[in-house]
Amino acid sequence: MKTTRVRSVVLSLLAASGALGVSMVASADEPAPPADAGTTPAASAAPAPSAAATSTEPITPATDPARKTDLEPKAAEPAPKRNSFDIDPLADGAVISVSLGFAGVLDLINSTGEIRPQQISPNFDRSRLLGIDRVAVAQHIDENAGTFSNIGLFAAAAFAVVDPILTGFREKNVQSALADATLYAESFSLAFAMTNMVKMAVRRPRPTAYVDAELHKGDPSYSNADTDSSLSFFSGHASTVAAIGTTATYLAFSRAPGTVRPWITLVLAAGLSTFVSVERVRAGAHFPTDVIAGTVAGAGIGLVVPHLHRSTDIRQRRVWVGFSPSDRGTGGTAVLTGLF
Repeated sequence: MKTTRVRSVVLSLLAASGALGVSMVASADEPAPPADAGTTPAASAAPAPSAAATSTEPITPATDPARKTDLEPKAAEPAPKRNSFDIDPLADGAVISVSLGFAGVLDLINSTGEIRPQQISPNFDRSRLLGIDRVAVAQHIDENAGTFSNIGLFAAAAFAVVDPILTGFREKNVQSALADATLYAESFSLAFAMTNMVKMAVRRPRPTAYVDAELHKGDPSYSNADTDSSLSFFSGHASTVAAIGTTATYLAFSRAPGTVRPWITLVLAAGLSTFVSVERVRAGAHFPTDVIAGTVAGAGIGLVVPHLHRSTDIRQRRVWVGFSPSDRGTGGTAVLTGLF
């Protein structure tokens, strides 16, 4: 009996110890409860106030340096400056030489008298002349006007020689001086050659020839033998002065943009061209239409010659247009610039 009790006690102790071990293992496998597990459900469900809700500063988005750089308005790039000219010694030298040589040969031919001048018909009535030209045959011819027109011509030629030298000093660049001198020489030579060709082709009698024909009206033996008396159209003085003056104005606006010098050059060139043209009419050497045509032809040559010699970057784009946002104002502003 005694042995049976001892065995029962031992079995009871073993069962109790086994149950205790199982309970300890189960407790170890369960996750630990949160620190605020003891709080009420309402307190645990309430969200914590955010920093943005309590801050008084305005909300600003994060800055992106790349985005800001790409979209920030920028000022338009300045237009290419028209202050340089390309000169080809071979091509420009050939143009100048051929033009001067051709014009010189025509002058020599005219000086021989071998070309018979245009004769005015004895029955021609001067009232049939253009209204603007009648003043040239009705006026009193001023013998000094021819001298004054020559002075104006020499003044223009002297300016064409001095201006490139001044450009070299201003620019401190010999190449600029040589370029300007070449442009002046080319404008003059082309105007000279064109004038002589047109004179030989048209052979219009000068106003003095009309006056002489009127004085010898009814004289069957009278014949005009002076070749130069039929070289009225168009005026060489007017075309030469206009060509030099226009080239000078073009160069002044290209070399000194934004200054008063180009405008002074323009006024002086226009004034000298007008003075020479008027004096040629007063001298009886040309009709008003002769000097007008000569001025237009010379001005056209004087404009085209430097324009065609502009630097390469401008010649490749005859019309340059730039479009970009403007840094002036507060958005919505654009700048459109152009070079023609």
